[in-house]
Amino acid sequence: MWERTLQDLIRGLRANKKDESKFIAQAVDEIRNEIKHKDMEIKAAAVLKLTYLHMLGYDMSWASFHVVEVMSAPRIHLKTIGYLAATQSFQQDTDVLMLTTNLLKKDLGSKPEEVAVALNGLSHIVTPELARDLAPELIAMLNHSRPHIRKRAILALYKAIMKYPEILPQCMSRLRDKLDDPDDGVVAATVNVLCELVHHNPRDYLPLAPQLFHLLTTSSNNWMLIKLIKLFGTLTPLEPRLVKKLQPPITDLISTTSAISLLYECVRTCIIGGMLQGHSGSSLARTCVTKLAGFLQDRDQNLKYIALLAMVKIVPTHPELVAEYQDMILSSVNDEDISIRMRALDLVSAMVSRHNLQPIVQHLLSHLVKSETASLPSASQALSQLATPTIPAAKPAISPSQSPVYRLTLAQRILALGSQDVYDNVTDFEWYISVLVDLAYVARVNIGGEIRDQLVDITGRVRGARRYAVQYMLKLLTDESFLHNAPDSGGCPEVLWAAAWICGCPSELAEPQKLLSYLLQSRISSLPPDVVAVYLQASLKVFGSWAAELAESWDDDDLPRVQGTVNDIVERLSDFVTHPDIEVQERAAEMLQLFTFIRADLSAYKPKTRSDFLYGESSANGFGEPSPEPRFPKSLYLIKPLFSVYELNAVAITAQASVPVPDGLDLDAWIVPWQEEPSAGAERDENDAAEGKKAKKGKKKDVGKAKRSKGKAKAGDVDADEDGAARGSASPALVETAEERAERERRKAERLERLRDDPYYLIDDRTSSTMSVSALDVDAIPVVKLDDLPPLSQTATPRLPSLRSSPVPASQTFIIDKTGEMPEGAVTAPPARSPRPSGTSSPSPLGNGNGASVVGSGASATVPPPSRFAYDLDADEPRSGTPQPIKVTRAKKKGTSAGKKGKKRTQKLDSTAAS
Repeated sequence: MWERTLQDLIRGLRANKKDESKFIAQAVDEIRNEIKHKDMEIKAAAVLKLTYLHMLGYDMSWASFHVVEVMSAPRIHLKTIGYLAATQSFQQDTDVLMLTTNLLKKDLGSKPEEVAVALNGLSHIVTPELARDLAPELIAMLNHSRPHIRKRAILALYKAIMKYPEILPQCMSRLRDKLDDPDDGVVAATVNVLCELVHHNPRDYLPLAPQLFHLLTTSSNNWMLIKLIKLFGTLTPLEPRLVKKLQPPITDLISTTSAISLLYECVRTCIIGGMLQGHSGSSLARTCVTKLAGFLQDRDQNLKYIALLAMVKIVPTHPELVAEYQDMILSSVNDEDISIRMRALDLVSAMVSRHNLQPIVQHLLSHLVKSETASLPSASQALSQLATPTIPAAKPAISPSQSPVYRLTLAQRILALGSQDVYDNVTDFEWYISVLVDLAYVARVNIGGEIRDQLVDITGRVRGARRYAVQYMLKLLTDESFLHNAPDSGGCPEVLWAAAWICGCPSELAEPQKLLSYLLQSRISSLPPDVVAVYLQASLKVFGSWAAELAESWDDDDLPRVQGTVNDIVERLSDFVTHPDIEVQERAAEMLQLFTFIRADLSAYKPKTRSDFLYGESSANGFGEPSPEPRFPKSLYLIKPLFSVYELNAVAITAQASVPVPDGLDLDAWIVPWQEEPSAGAERDENDAAEGKKAKKGKKKDVGKAKRSKGKAKAGDVDADEDGAARGSASPALVETAEERAERERRKAERLERLRDDPYYLIDDRTSSTMSVSALDVDAIPVVKLDDLPPLSQTATPRLPSLRSSPVPASQTFIIDKTGEMPEGAVTAPPARSPRPSGTSSPSPLGNGNGASVVGSGASATVPPPSRFAYDLDADEPRSGTPQPIKVTRAKKKGTSAGKKGKKRTQKLDSTAAS
């Protein structure tokens, strides 16, 4: 019988590529017959071929027992085939592994070549049970006379320890002895195993430090030195005395070694082991930074990467040493490798301070400004490409500076550098505001929300920067190109939100009315709805401020100009009333009503002479009283008091939690006592029973109803006559009869009775007469009085092009309100559960208040200025306070009439109110 060898099987696979599955099926059938043969040579050849097919992806788990048979073969070349098949095919759950225990014990006590094969196989197929049963044999192999057996036994013992850690105390003394083994290979294997085991419980390996230090100072094997350095990097944090001991040999290695891998491992161990502290640590840190700076100039990208990675860890302790190579680090940001760019950004972010923030931010911003477009081909090149058709070339890779993900990361990193520790590194806020605006122009990614938050936060926290912020926001609002590109992707329309919001506080504007045409232009409808809403709100503030200033220096010649501005605003607002967003609709409708009122007041205004203003109309005897009416239209002061009561300030992060709870307020108590809802079936049964009782009464109830309705009909006729006299003649078909009115009243009473027990329904217990009087009492509605205005100053305000003139010092010191304003009567609140990390925190929200602009202002009480409007209220009219809770109870229904129930209900509520 002729059997195929492994070489024949490989040749057959190559020759039958078109029908490979059929050939393999035929080969597997042959292997099934061969593997059952009694000849061990044929069986081993079949297992070898099956192992090759297993490596190609075919299953051989069905032949596991035959593999064990070949493993037990007496000849070494057959035993090797069996162990090879076992390492390739056996898993942790293979059932025949339990049969290999005695086989492995026998092989571990045989010839050295058989011991070596058994150790190699055991390291691959070891299980917790095998590790437990074979641990004595493995430990005994550590004292074998052959060095290569001892080395293999150490490595196999490591695999056994990983599967069954309980054997580690038994072999620890033997491993310690192997550190002094005469063979360098055995020592290297022992150090390698200890380097892996030390991560599980480092404190157990501190007694090995003297032997490891001796190896560190005497060995010349670079790979073993790397493992030793890693070992000491793990042990040093647990034993600080090792730092002083290790500094001289590690410094010598860093200065003398030419092996890059060893050099980096020494630097890494110095960082994580705390060896860079103290005077001696400073010299070692300078040596490490110098070596890492040399890596940055190397052409190998891997060395650049690990150098940047190591410098990031040195910066927190020695920033001045890394700052010496700032230009070299910034040049790494220009690298084509995106991974090196990201590590360079991490390093730049870690080394930022007050002294180098501006050059670093400007350099990062230049990456967003650069246009890295490919050069266009010439005319001849384009014609030649059209004339000779070629295979289309692959699209060029996108440059890192053009990648949206990288640009977003870079923009976020710039914002994080500026806002770190509440703008602690920013010394010139005018420069930083210009950076934020420039970032909105060149980022071309969706970063507008973060820029908006910082612009608003800086305007609220830094009073000295408000004037410059208003100036820059004016340029932004009047830029047609930015408004045109804002709806596009990466257009940053949220920055316009901040610009409108900042310019909505127009204390710095000299001619606010010129801004109204930009805030109310029809093109802003393409912006997001929240931006449009802030535009409308800002236009209202701007007009209110301008109108109040105009009233201060009123001249009758200003009336046509004001009327024209108001008419233009009304016309522009009519376009926003039909906006799809409900928030914009509501604001536009409210503003339209306000400006319609202002327009009517301006139309009714009659200019007065100076004599009329001073003396009023002359009386009969020739003398007159001073006129109480102002010289300007009173509606000019209608809007400004709505927004100028409180000053803009930042709100403290714990302000809301510090608001004191009023006395007598229990936040945990129910507003309405909870009651169980009646089931639908029970309510239906009660209604059916009540209708049955009413039906049984029959004519008695109808007769009584008819008698009562006669008296009501007379009164109804009188009311109908009076209503008819007031309304004129009415159609007889529309007049409600007495019976219909009585039936409607009965149904209404039944419905109200059902709703009295519903805690979610509020019942109006007022009588009908009171309701009708209050509904018709129009005079009781409070009306805003525009009279009794105080005399105004007649000094004119000088007009300037854009901003008000104010002396600004050449070198201004900016004061940042880092704490924020606290509410009046604030109580000490616990610290926030999740404090904001420095550099990545978003600015705190802004609110109204009159807090101080210095750090630690505390809770200062705020007294709003008096309004120019006087609201007349009746002295006898009671002011609404916090109503007392109404206790709702469910009354038991025992067949009583609705009238009695209503009477009891009314008495109960009256008694509750009286109490």
